[in-house]
Amino acid sequence: MSTLQRGARKRRTTPRSAASRENRAGLAFVTPTFLVVFVVVILPIAWTVLLAFQNAKLVGIQENGLLGRWTLDNFSQVFGSPGFWSSLGTTLVYTVGATAGSVVLGLIAALALRRPFRGRGALRATMLLPYVAPVVAVAFVWEMALSPQYGFVNDWGRRFFGWDDPIAFLSTRSYEVSLLGAHFDIPLALLTVIAFEAWRYFPFAFLFLLARLQAVPASLEEAAEVDGATVSQRFRHVLLPQLMPVIALLSVLRFIMTFNKFDDIYLLTGGGSGTDVVAVRVYDFLTARFDVGAASAQALVLAVVLIALLGVYFRFFAKKVQEESA
Repeated sequence: MSTLQRGARKRRTTPRSAASRENRAGLAFVTPTFLVVFVVVILPIAWTVLLAFQNAKLVGIQENGLLGRWTLDNFSQVFGSPGFWSSLGTTLVYTVGATAGSVVLGLIAALALRRPFRGRGALRATMLLPYVAPVVAVAFVWEMALSPQYGFVNDWGRRFFGWDDPIAFLSTRSYEVSLLGAHFDIPLALLTVIAFEAWRYFPFAFLFLLARLQAVPASLEEAAEVDGATVSQRFRHVLLPQLMPVIALLSVLRFIMTFNKFDDIYLLTGGGSGTDVVAVRVYDFLTARFDVGAASAQALVLAVVLIALLGVYFRFFAKKVQEESA
């Protein structure tokens, strides 16, 4: 046997190094997850991007290939369609209002339930009901409660607040309100769906904030109390800096989730009465016009706007939040 053959045989029989075995094991563990993400996430996104630049109708979508029927008419149709810019503004108002409302409600609930008292466990479990309940069920409950015909909200309003007429909360675009002699209109249906969104998702913020509050050392508050700090001062200078990283993370997560929200608004108002957000318009383009290309283009525009807004946040505000909480 030659020297070259003996060397090759020795290399074949040499055991693999520990680093090589770890790399192969890690690749084996990661591969199933990557395949699932590739099939469920990456492929649909890539297909949506391709359809956004194609003249694709729902009837003949199977005839569209990867390299055929390219066009930019979908984007001109989206930007030129009536109501697109107003729906984008409605989406921003809805997203900011619902995000702020859910975080504020979660913070209030977390502060109220951070100290032990009798029945706290049951009350904590009750707080999670809006978040874990099916959206169809809670939307139906809100529709019944706010109904101008038989809803208890209007009934209580007539009994205790002197309402002359029932209020259609979910079908009134603009409602005139008088305050201190001044009259102004409010977007009632939009405010109602914002309130629903904040109520439904405040338990999400509640869980994060409560966990962070319970990790704050009690000695910090005790020292501030000994120094004569009031309740508001202890919250402002002791608790809030500890909570700011969590609040920033919650705000980003809830902003992303709410910006793409479709089911809540569609179940409550169907996108009518001034609640026509972009996600509902994408659905209307797909189901009413059977225009897959225009719907994909509008979804792509929505994603680009969201990425731009998140880029502004991370560029100008994320570092500042980290410095203040440090």
